[in-house]
Amino acid sequence: MKPRTLASPRSRRRGMAGYVEVELKGSKRLLFRESEDLALRSGDWVVMESDSGTEMGRVSLTGLLAGKKASRCTKRRILRRATEEDLERNQQKTVRERDAFRACEERIAERGLEMKLVDVECNLDNGRLTFYFTAAQRVDFRALVRDLASIFRTRIELRQIGVRDEAKRLSGLGSCGRKFCCTSFLSEFEPVTLKMAREQHLSPNPTKISGACGRLMCCLVYEREFYRESARKFPRVGSKVWVRGEESVVTKVDLFSGVVEVDLGDGGVEEVRVDDLKPKKERLPRRFFRRRPGRPGRRGQDRPEGEEKQDAGPE
Repeated sequence: MKPRTLASPRSRRRGMAGYVEVELKGSKRLLFRESEDLALRSGDWVVMESDSGTEMGRVSLTGLLAGKKASRCTKRRILRRATEEDLERNQQKTVRERDAFRACEERIAERGLEMKLVDVECNLDNGRLTFYFTAAQRVDFRALVRDLASIFRTRIELRQIGVRDEAKRLSGLGSCGRKFCCTSFLSEFEPVTLKMAREQHLSPNPTKISGACGRLMCCLVYEREFYRESARKFPRVGSKVWVRGEESVVTKVDLFSGVVEVDLGDGGVEEVRVDDLKPKKERLPRRFFRRRPGRPGRRGQDRPEGEEKQDAGPE
């Protein structure tokens, strides 16, 4: 029987290099299995199958980085590397999308619909036009669909999206000066709550912790685990601790410098290292130490009634 051997790092890399991530319009990313006859590199234009038909996109990830996302691999396939004809058709598609956007905005204004047009997508084969819009409430756009179908003579689809999806499609720069996370690398949105901002000791001011979309910033999720783990080593704000034998109250915690600000009780405030603090032991009521009848005591069974304690001294 042949001894079992582990696969070499090079063979593992070959096994993970069969995936490529392709970025489409609207910051949409799809993961495909790379065909054996295509040696794709990052930045290459390809033609692929998608849910809406034939589309064109640019390769954004290959090799190991794409292999780590293998669980999101689609069943669709890459048809070919983009040719000169495909690139020309893509330019024509862009012009068609621009015209469709203007025409749709005009029809929305004519019919007085309370909706905001965000983006327009067209297939590479011009088989479908998809209009993305936002609205505060449900909109009856059946008449609008008929108007657009009579103009462009193709299949028309209108999709209502949220403000976070709008920011992802339009892209932009965040307060950090970098490109939006949802546009650059996030594949799906995670729920963000105000509790995450409190755990990180951030200001509850909505203008400081909200992104361009008006919702809480997605980056509040990234450091949540770090703050949770660090907070376990520190006393809570408002708890009582001992400082040089005197009772004090915690007023502020600095997780990065390891310093706790305490109120000494006489109006003075002092910064103390967390390692120098001792938690105040609360005194429990006496009822917690009473023995219940019929239960064993701390040093054995309860004595029967009438039994007297014997001296342990010499006879």
